[in-house]
Formats: sequence, C-alpha cells, structure tokens
Amino acid sequence: MSNMVREAQEQVRELVLGALGQCVSEGVFPAEPVPGFNIEIPADPKNGDMSTNAAMVCARAFRTAPRKIGEEIAKRVFLEGSYFDKCEVAGAGFINFFFGKQWFSEVVSDVLGEKEEYGRTNMGAGKKVLIEYVSANPTGPMHIGNARGGAIGDCLASVMEWAGYQVAREFYVNDAGNQIEKFKTSLETRYLQLYKEGIEMPEDAYLGEDIIDHAKNFAEIYGDRYVEADSVERRQALCDYALPLNIEGLERDLKKYRIVYDRWFRESELHNSGAVTEIIGKLKDSGYTYEKDGALWFKSSELGDEKDRVLVRDNGIPTYFVPDIAYHYNKLVTRGYDTAIDILGADHHGYIPRMKAAMQALGVDPRRLDMVIMQMVNLVRNGEKYKLSKRSGKAVTLSTLLEEIPIDAARFFFNLREPNSQFDFDLELAISQSSENPVYYVQYAHARICSVLKKMSDEGIEIRPADADILSSLGEPDEIELIKYIATLPNVVNESAKNYDPAKITRYVWELATKYHRFYTNCRIVGAEENAMQARASLSLAVKQVISNILDMLKIDCPEKM
Repeated sequence: MSNMVREAQEQVRELVLGALGQCVSEGVFPAEPVPGFNIEIPADPKNGDMSTNAAMVCARAFRTAPRKIGEEIAKRVFLEGSYFDKCEVAGAGFINFFFGKQWFSEVVSDVLGEKEEYGRTNMGAGKKVLIEYVSANPTGPMHIGNARGGAIGDCLASVMEWAGYQVAREFYVNDAGNQIEKFKTSLETRYLQLYKEGIEMPEDAYLGEDIIDHAKNFAEIYGDRYVEADSVERRQALCDYALPLNIEGLERDLKKYRIVYDRWFRESELHNSGAVTEIIGKLKDSGYTYEKDGALWFKSSELGDEKDRVLVRDNGIPTYFVPDIAYHYNKLVTRGYDTAIDILGADHHGYIPRMKAAMQALGVDPRRLDMVIMQMVNLVRNGEKYKLSKRSGKAVTLSTLLEEIPIDAARFFFNLREPNSQFDFDLELAISQSSENPVYYVQYAHARICSVLKKMSDEGIEIRPADADILSSLGEPDEIELIKYIATLPNVVNESAKNYDPAKITRYVWELATKYHRFYTNCRIVGAEENAMQARASLSLAVKQVISNILDMLKIDCPEKM
C-alpha cells in the first residue's frame, strides 16, 4: 500500500538529518540532540512541495539564528537519488523542498498499479472495532435523524476498513423496557377499540397509523380471540405479532439505503442471559454503588459524571442504564472488541461521561469506548424548512425520504458535514442534475473520464502503458495539482478514520472532481501531442480509479454515462 506523501516526508527527514550530521562533523554546529521537527505540505505551492521547521526548532540547541541554520542545512542536503530536485530556505528559516518529475510519475503509476486497492492503509493494524449506529426504536419507523446516523455510521465503518481496521457493523434492538411496554399498551388499546366503544388512547401512547394497521391486521388473523383474554396475554400476543414486523421493516428500509449489518443485537438477549443481573453484581463488587431511599445508586460522579445515577429503582426494576452498561461490557469484554463506537444523537451528550464511568468502574479502559455525537438535519425545499410528509402529514421518515431523492444523494449529502455540525439538506438540490449538486458533480467527473476514454477507443487511439518517459511530460499547473491531490488520499483516509469523520472523504472526492473538471478544461487530451495525450489519458485513468474507489467506499454508484 503506497503512500507517496509519507515516503516524501520520510525522505525529507533523512535528508535534513543527514545534512545536520554533516554540519556537526564539520564543526559548524555543536553535537547537540536534534529536537523533533515537523514536515508539512505548504498551503502555497510557491513555498515548495514539502516544508520543514527543522531550523527553527534547532535554534536554541545550536545558539544560532534559524535562517543561518536553514542555509547551512540547505548547502549540505544531497538531493541526488531523492524525489526532490530543489531545496531552498525561505522566511525566518523554513526549508522548502520541490519535487522532481520522478515523484509525480510514481504517484500516477502507483494508482494505476494498485487499482481498487489504492488509498487503503494499515493504520488500524487489524484492530477489532464495533460500530453501532441507527439503533432506531423498533416501535415505529425511522426518522431523518436515523437517516443521517445511518449514512455517517456506515461510511465511517467503510473508511475504518480502508484504514486497516477489522470492522463490524451492529444494530442494537431495544426490544425490552419502557418503550416496549408503551408499544404494547398502544397496540392493546387500538385492538380493543375495534370491538368496544368508549376506549380512549392514553396520552403517552404511540398515535401513529402503523399502530392502527398492526391492530387491524392482528384482528384479521385472530379475530376477537384476545378481547376477553388476560391483559398480559393479550399485550404479549400483540407485541409478538407486531414487533418482528417492525424490525423486518427497519431491516428492509436500511437495506434499501445500502446498509447491511453484521449483527442485530437484541436487548432481550441481555435480560434472558442474566447479563443485566450479572452487571449489577459486578458494579456492587466494584465499590462504586450505594443504597439510598430503597434504590441502588452508581457513584458515577466520582468517575467524571455530573451526578450519581440510579441503577435499580426502589421497586427492584433496573433503569435503562443497566442493560446499556451490560451491552457495552458485552462489546468490549465478552466479545473482545478493541474499540466500540456509538453514533448518537445530539441529546446524548450526558450519556458519554456516565457510560465511560461505568466502564471504568468495571475495570474497562474508558478510552476503548467512543461516541460520535450527531446533530440533526433541517430538510429544506425552495429555501424553507420542510418538516411534513404531504401524504400523511407526519414527520418525514427514511422510507418517504428515499421516495423523493436518490439513495446516492442521501448518502452523500448526509456526509457532507462533520457529524457534530448542523446543516440544511436541500431536497431540490439533491435531485438536480447540475454542477451545484455535489454528488452529481462527482459522478459526472467519472462519467466524463469514461467518455474521453471511449472517444479515444472509437478513434483507434491506444492508451500505452504509463512509463516514466510518458508521465514525465506532465508538468502543467493543473496536472501537477491533480497528481499532488490524489497522492494525499491515504493520508485523508487515515485522518478520516482517526477523527471518526467520514465527511473528510466526501469533501475530498468533491474537491477531486473540481480539480479534474478544471484540468479537463485547461489541458486538452485527444488531439494533444502524442506524449502529452498519453500522459493525460493515464492521469485521467488514475483520477477515475480514485473516484471509483471512494464512491465504492461510500456505497454510491459510479456511472460511466450520465
């Protein structure tokens, strides 16, 4: 897995250290340890392709002005056989290095050689990561927040796979607890309303049409069989009928959204296996619990939480917090994942310190548990907020959203901003076929390259293997900019995985499309001088490969025609 940016940076470090060693051996500088120094890509290409602050950090040790140190280093840098053909000192002492043609040729060759593997890294070193996302309440359909969480979680999983992690995707099904009891109450009331008058829905019941439909369909199968039955039996029968259908619906909608999980983990597993009871015992053994007013409390405030939390109510029933602790313990200890990542809504900020406190009390390194907080999205149409589904008058669900906009647009748009940022999702823009639509713009760049290659084939022009002689003709500013940009993909993958921010990848491919469209406008391909035409065709193939790799990573279609 090549990374030409990293290789160039390592080469700069070796060149600078070699020159410093020579300075010391000549007596120019004293034999002092060399402090750590940075090697970066300058924002302005006039300042070179790689730049280092080595002279600045050595100033105190050598008791010499940074500019003077930089000049002495530059005199002794031996560039022959390196990727660089020039080194100069600028400003207060920055040492700037400029690439020779070999580096640019190797970047293009690496992309064409590695093909669909280009951009992958081994940063994760095979560590096991479990990413849990969406985990929508199974008592109803998924909303827009789930749509964003799905795109972020699924794309983050792909990015981390590309960065060398062993990733598993998981949906946590809350099929126990208060929301299920509320679901049962809602179903029971709607069912009884079919046979008895004067039965009103409780104020806190679920009022959606889906509850009414479930009750009617249940009645079509079982008739009035459960009308006079014991309430517990009736409620359970209704739940056993409706809940699996809801879960199937969630799975069906998510598959349409191109999300397939490795496991659907049910909360009921934790209760049935005794894991919930076991975790209460472990917390008691940790010394971080106490009893007050008949309830069992967790001393989470001693471990970074804002206050202590109730584990078991005075009626003996555990709070929702306990199975959540058991679930995360199951991830990190029972199943042995190195890291567990949860994608959570904006209302879960307080959840993070209490869950990390619980892990710490249980002897689990809390740094192994990470949460990505995701802000909500405003749907916008014609410049105004769009909240309601025209058909039902209810909030727009994932299913209804995907009836209005392409799946490609949904996955791309929801990943345009970092998770913790709010943004407006423009429904009109998402379906437009224009350069203003970022996903269309990226897909069009790929299709444009395919069109160029087809034109060459139709005209009988054979694209020759990209050797150093051909690629050495690449030197126009737009060509150089493209090559330098595609060289950064492995680093962008690493940064995206490290920061849990798949939007870095989405923005990267959008910018890549912009650079290619500019190159296409300014650098003629078909009809150019032979070597230039061949080199530009090879560069186009490399860009096509990078776009294809990224869209495949994001599970977005990569059309050859548009």
